[in-house]
Amino acid sequence: MKVFWLILAALCGIAAVVFVIRDDYDKAFVAAAAGAVCWFLNYRQQLKEKMPIEDEQDEDEESDEEVRS
Repeated sequence: MKVFWLILAALCGIAAVVFVIRDDYDKAFVAAAAGAVCWFLNYRQQLKEKMPIEDEQDEDEESDEEVRS
């Protein structure tokens, strides 16, 4: 899925450049903003893959509480 977001971000960036060349700055801004959102979604997907699974994290928190009490 992360490759999809990267490709979509690149296509939006290219579209933004084309719109700037044609002097259509409103569409260029929208295309560039959409590209930035796609890049952010790609980055988010990468971070989600690197984070530990929530179930393991919850077990660690429970064990910490048991030790404290």
